Amino acid sequence: MSGTNELDAAFFLRWLSVAAAAVDREADRLTELDSAIGDADHGANLRRGFAAVTDTLGKEPPATPGAVLVAAGRQLISTVGGASGPLYGTLLRRTGKALGDAPSVTREELAAALTAGVAAVGQLGGARVGDKTMLDALVPAAEGLGESFAAAREAAERGALATVPLRARKGRASYLGERSVGHQDPGATSSALLVDALAEAAA
Repeated sequence: MSGTNELDAAFFLRWLSVAAAAVDREADRLTELDSAIGDADHGANLRRGFAAVTDTLGKEPPATPGAVLVAAGRQLISTVGGASGPLYGTLLRRTGKALGDAPSVTREELAAALTAGVAAVGQLGGARVGDKTMLDALVPAAEGLGESFAAAREAAERGALATVPLRARKGRASYLGERSVGHQDPGATSSALLVDALAEAAA
């Protein structure tokens, strides 16, 4: 990286590599959370998706931050079953497209691009903060990223934990009604892992 505030393609490749390792490590916990209020496949699906992302990016690393994220998003959409593939794929692709062709970006530019990516996820899933979905972690994380990587990480973790008392209004968990209360949302939990990996890559 040229300057302390410049994030180049190598940084984004590192972020996704750290994220893939985190998903692999936490896959069983994610599936356990999903077995309570979902299809019990969230961890396995994401593990497969991020392994494919690592494989693809390793073979032919894209040259710009935007291209790295677009390629990763495309791979997730084609590899991951269920809702999480299209949602995570949309998040990364839209964020990548918002970054454009710049060879490097600032944290502030990434925060603005991530905000666009998160908004696209909200449109695709028809969800908003408080519906007990990945947006409960992603929306505050994108806001926090404007301040610092650490603030984004803390906001995402807080957001994921805040889903426990909520009643699910979207996705598979919403079919459970009141029974969805008392469980942490797996999508918000995996989203927090992704943001945690971003902060780790920046450190």
